[in-house]
Amino acid sequence: MFTRLLSPLVQLFYPHCCEICGTELPAAGDLLCLHCHDSLPLTGFHHYADNPVADIFRGRLPVAHAVAIYYYSQQSGLQQLVHQFKYHQRKDIAGWLGKQAGYILRSGHLAMAADCLVPVPLFPRKEKERGYNQAALLAEGIGAVMDKPVLPHALQRVQYTGTQTRKSRTSRWENVKTVFKANPALLTGRHVLLIDDVITTGATTEAAGQALAEAGATVSICCLAWTSG
Repeated sequence: MFTRLLSPLVQLFYPHCCEICGTELPAAGDLLCLHCHDSLPLTGFHHYADNPVADIFRGRLPVAHAVAIYYYSQQSGLQQLVHQFKYHQRKDIAGWLGKQAGYILRSGHLAMAADCLVPVPLFPRKEKERGYNQAALLAEGIGAVMDKPVLPHALQRVQYTGTQTRKSRTSRWENVKTVFKANPALLTGRHVLLIDDVITTGATTEAAGQALAEAGATVSICCLAWTSG
């Protein structure tokens, strides 16, 4: 834990160090040491149609497949990586994690099923403040590995919503159910893999998926990480 807290300071002076533990890395392009890379908590959900992420949407949204790549837990190395790319301008981490997700998805049925990738969008003002959409960066990494096109403008967030963190699932759904608008011209008849970062109740992802389905797309869902909390 102490080493992880020091990691940002270590990175300042030793830029080729592991993003989680601070260990010096042999190659400039690496982000994690082998130990931290192998310690990332894979779910294996891409091998199973029935999994906890698919259960979230059952009876609520018609999805072909729904998976998460990693488990997300407080004070984990993955949480540190997600926090860095969401709040500290580390777009390279999002791209790297997207590619890791792509390598994993390539071994499952989603690589063959999906025609294109669509990231869950941010409201334009929010994206301008952050400087990027983290889900789009993840989608670009996944798409590069899976050789699938990314359609960042096929889905828009047309209303601003505040933080969902302290809301119940019902409250979250009421907060987001009308905020997305999809473009049928880009989506009708296509199998879309909807990309998000961290999924908890699934309300936001469900609302985005509903807009895609109403635009004529078959929807599958891939989030980087799933938390049951």
